[in-house]
Amino acid sequence: MMTMLKNLLTTTLTASATLAIAFASSSATASPVCTLDVGVSESMAFSTKNIDVPKACKEFTINLKVAGTMPKAIMGHNLVISKNTDMQAVVDDGNKAGLASNYVKTSDARVVVATKIVGGGEKTTSKFSVAKLNAKDAFMFYCSFPGHSAIMKGTVKLV
Repeated sequence: MMTMLKNLLTTTLTASATLAIAFASSSATASPVCTLDVGVSESMAFSTKNIDVPKACKEFTINLKVAGTMPKAIMGHNLVISKNTDMQAVVDDGNKAGLASNYVKTSDARVVVATKIVGGGEKTTSKFSVAKLNAKDAFMFYCSFPGHSAIMKGTVKLV
């Protein structure tokens, strides 16, 4: 009887260890999350202060949803990613481009990605190639609607 119990215990422990190793291996090779949902509140704040983009992603998708009811012409929001050093110039050129251009200069090479401007209750999606980011430069995201970038911003990291 004692030998049977030992054998059963050994078999159970071996099976448990095998499952733990298999689970750890499958978790390590799990697909990276290449999509992020970002909300904007009525108090002009993004729902996140950081965007971590996995290096393993070829493309990264940002889904932006704006709460509230104000129309985009009055209180619109977008999400723009560029190098930290380019932010102010992108915002300045975007202000000149106006709402019709989503407050982003057309074909601006400094911009990694920019969603369109959306108002309360609206949402938009944009994708970009992760190859546009690198680990040596500092990147940030912000809203380029006039006056918003001063408080609506955060960091972007390639992880």
